[in-house]
Amino acid sequence: MKIENTKAQMRKGVLEYCILGILSNGDAYASDIIERLKGAELIVVEGTLYPLLTRLKNADLLEYRWEESNAGPPRKYYSLSAQGRAFQLELKGTWENLNNAVEQLTSTPL
Repeated sequence: MKIENTKAQMRKGVLEYCILGILSNGDAYASDIIERLKGAELIVVEGTLYPLLTRLKNADLLEYRWEESNAGPPRKYYSLSAQGRAFQLELKGTWENLNNAVEQLTSTPL
């Protein structure tokens, strides 16, 4: 088994939660989201992010608005919908439980 495949699957598994977490702090443009994910070493390219944003939007978890830009075409800014906020809070509780379980299982000697 290749370790890189396993690492990629682990990152993929938390990507939606991380995007919702980023947006829980305020509206963001897609390139801002990518930079935040890269900064946290959850490397994502636009080709990965846009389908995920679309899926979250289609699930009514995200909203977006267009803003004019001085440096080019209008930009699409994403934000959490009311349903997205509730979903993110529920995922936060799930993440905390999962993180505690993993920590317990991987740090306690047998």
